[in-house]
Amino acid sequence: MDWLEQPRIYEINTWLWLQALSNIYKHEITLNNIPPEVFGQELKFFDVIWLMGVWERSPQSREIALNHTGLQQEYHKALSDFKTEDVVGSPYSIFDYHVDPHLGGEDGLKNFRKQLTERNMHLLLDYVPNHVAVDHPWILEKPDIFIKGNINDYRAHPIEFFSTNDHIYAHGKDPNFFPPWTDTVQINAFSSVARKKAINILLNIAEQCDGVRCDMAMLMINHVFSRTWGERAGPRPEKGFWREVIPEILKKFPDFLFIAEVYWNMEWELQQQGFNFCYDKRLYDRMLHERAETIYIHLCAEWDYQRKLLRFIENHDELRAITVFGEERSRAAAIISLTLPGAKLVHEGQMKGYKVKIPVQLGRRPVEDNNQDLLEFYQKLLNVASAEELTKGKWALCKIEPINTENYTYTNLISYQWMSKEQHHLIVVNYSPNPAQGHVRIEELNYDTYDWIFTDLLTQKRFIYKGKDLDTYGLYVDLSAWGGHIFYIKRID
Repeated sequence: MDWLEQPRIYEINTWLWLQALSNIYKHEITLNNIPPEVFGQELKFFDVIWLMGVWERSPQSREIALNHTGLQQEYHKALSDFKTEDVVGSPYSIFDYHVDPHLGGEDGLKNFRKQLTERNMHLLLDYVPNHVAVDHPWILEKPDIFIKGNINDYRAHPIEFFSTNDHIYAHGKDPNFFPPWTDTVQINAFSSVARKKAINILLNIAEQCDGVRCDMAMLMINHVFSRTWGERAGPRPEKGFWREVIPEILKKFPDFLFIAEVYWNMEWELQQQGFNFCYDKRLYDRMLHERAETIYIHLCAEWDYQRKLLRFIENHDELRAITVFGEERSRAAAIISLTLPGAKLVHEGQMKGYKVKIPVQLGRRPVEDNNQDLLEFYQKLLNVASAEELTKGKWALCKIEPINTENYTYTNLISYQWMSKEQHHLIVVNYSPNPAQGHVRIEELNYDTYDWIFTDLLTQKRFIYKGKDLDTYGLYVDLSAWGGHIFYIKRID
């Protein structure tokens, strides 16, 4: 199957999802026996399913997670009836890259992928380049692939280093002032043996899926790794980690997709190192904390950059969208994130308005009521976003002008268009808590003396305008707080 240029990705926390399905169907559901209606109802709106957390979790990681004071508070916050058996360990403290038997094992994943392929859908899995679990078999086999310390390091920084098998190893961390991940051991990105291991792992993963989401991918870049580990990393290789690893995978699997979780304004750098899509955390932060003007500025970047970003308003690392944005604002943010160039990500539960953020170490979540109105909104929006013109057409920002010299609310409007030879779509969003008016200039339409029909695909309301007025003034838009239009534009002959 060919990849879409701008795929819609559905992130599923696999353990939680299967547990919830088991409760609904009153028997154990694994990847081997997903009811057919789940594919036809819940998954049908997407092109790619990201099964987050399918790999075997570390027993020692579970013990660490179970006794972590800060995490204990999060567990009780998420589950009022929390029990110790709810802790299954972190999916990012990987014991081995085998599908966890609890989830259905290798056969279950193979069957699930077959079901997706029959429906022209791709499967995405996780790859964690930065570290493995503290009890990973490599600790016994290949100690030289890890960052190691000495007894003085261990005594001076007992949280950052640990001792086992007559060696002292560093826990995984980033170069900023965050505590290390104490259930992990840091892989040395400069080690040639570690790079060969990474290639072998990814070749094995590529046999089982169509792409990977690479956790904290920027931590393996040469200059970041040097800044994090200094002399402990050893000599800096001439070639970067990803520049060496990704081409080796593409030799055997030329259509394999790489997605980078990336922060610190390093998206462009990782795009150049071979990633098909990179997280657009900057857009998320601007939609959450800033005004429409800064979102517009963000969207002024070049097409080659925009088309390789992954847009989202929720994932397993962030608070639930409806909680932090509020429902109305989350709808406006969803219209933007799901109709921009690039990949689009929706987190399982987001469409239903779930409010509880679940720590990734838990294997159970509370039962939450579905927000039926929000679900129907998302279903309409995803259907609209699947239109070929919104995935393969030409995209451009639109200029917005004031309706008069005293009304500055036009600065709260964001508008852009998707164009093809036969089709034209216009998206307009009022990204503010107040009404906004403005004139939207729609380029590349030959207005002439024709009348034009604007159909809002979200509401099916139709508006007719004279071409002469559109040419002179632009499209007059008057939107309520957090309102939006997705117009299909057609000339009346």
